[in-house]
Amino acid sequence: MTQATTLDTPGWGQELRATLGLAVPLAATNLLQMLIHAVDVIFIARLGDQPLAASSLAIAIFGLTVWAMTGLVGACAPLIAAERGRRLHSVRDIRRTVRMGMWVAVFFGGVGMGLCLGGEALLRLSGQDAAIAALAGDFLGLLAFAMIPMVLAGVFRTFVAALGKPGYATAITLLALGTNLLGNWALVYGNLGLPALGLMGSALSSVITALAMLAAYVVVIGRDRSLRRYRIFGRWWRPEWSRLKQIMVIGTPIALTVLAEAGLFSGAALLMGRIGETELAAHTLALNLAALAFQIPFGTAQAATIRVGYHHGAGDRIAAGRAGWVALAIGTGFMATTALAMVLMPTFLLSIYIDPAAPANAALVGFALQYLVLAAIFQLADGVQAVGAGALRGLQDTRVPMWIAIFSYWVPGFGIAIGLGFFTPLEGTGVWIGLATGLFFAAAGLLWRWARRDRLGLTDYAART
Repeated sequence: MTQATTLDTPGWGQELRATLGLAVPLAATNLLQMLIHAVDVIFIARLGDQPLAASSLAIAIFGLTVWAMTGLVGACAPLIAAERGRRLHSVRDIRRTVRMGMWVAVFFGGVGMGLCLGGEALLRLSGQDAAIAALAGDFLGLLAFAMIPMVLAGVFRTFVAALGKPGYATAITLLALGTNLLGNWALVYGNLGLPALGLMGSALSSVITALAMLAAYVVVIGRDRSLRRYRIFGRWWRPEWSRLKQIMVIGTPIALTVLAEAGLFSGAALLMGRIGETELAAHTLALNLAALAFQIPFGTAQAATIRVGYHHGAGDRIAAGRAGWVALAIGTGFMATTALAMVLMPTFLLSIYIDPAAPANAALVGFALQYLVLAAIFQLADGVQAVGAGALRGLQDTRVPMWIAIFSYWVPGFGIAIGLGFFTPLEGTGVWIGLATGLFFAAAGLLWRWARRDRLGLTDYAART
């Protein structure tokens, strides 16, 4: 395939509109997905510090696992985008990619379930309080059944977004938010004539919500004519070994990258659990706010993967570069706004979850305010590293970014978190300084690689001619 002509290359304005057209609904979908988890936190927080701490530890393990599995099947995004860019045999090739993505989702989702079912043992090994570990283990034992539906839904979300219909993902996730809100209200506190299940009621609500999302995607894909023509559910049992291998080659580094970053934050929760119950609860609230803000650049990163991947498949070096730089500008611009909000109105943001004026919450609020200042500091770095990784994935460049992430998060990041958290009076604040350090290192490394993509041969299309 030859290099696309200048007339085929979108201008900066066109690329901005195209990227926003994907990024806005994808970011909205991610934000709604986080709100689903925020609903769990809101309901569980009112049960007391111990249930909140237990759920935080459980979700640290579950979230770490499900994000890694979703990252693995995330290889479908650059493959589908490139197949659309090449155009030749795209229906057949996209069908092969999605089917093998479903295989990967089911198999590795099952592996993730097994890990969650052994959650209590993992928490005990990490030195957590025995009572909280037991409570978290029970919570994980039920929540594990949401694993496979969630990873499968991730495959279908990628499929509809890469095919230019990200609005479906937004609508389905909005439906899931309503389902989880109703489920928590009914099952945690015993409304609608149902028993009050407390913490376990929230886990059951999450399983029901995951199944509802999966069912909604199946219905939408089956009813939409432009999606139905790919026949992704037909002969799904037929292996496509070459495509399966391609997903694993691209997806494994993505999963390990996600694991490195999510592992840093989950590891921070484990460190906080050893420092104190109140510190862990405050960490949970502050991190939830930071994670909500992160969904915008994360959605932009997903859009970057699709847009860069499309131009990469078409062999258009200039357009691929524009797509990446536009996405980086969008992501970092938004994170600058959220950083200001965390500095200027932290108490208001905390009031989403708890009553900051209540005397019983004084210590919790004090710790959370300290952590939010540091969350504001690393917002820009978080946006750059997320979108930078997404743009590089569009070029199907995942192995070196994986090593950048692993080094950044676990050497300077986690190393400083342990050093300052346990060997200085900073404690929880020291852990958060470590988080910020890891993100800044990752942002610098990924931005450097994106800026040098042509010199590194990542956009060398001469071999296609």
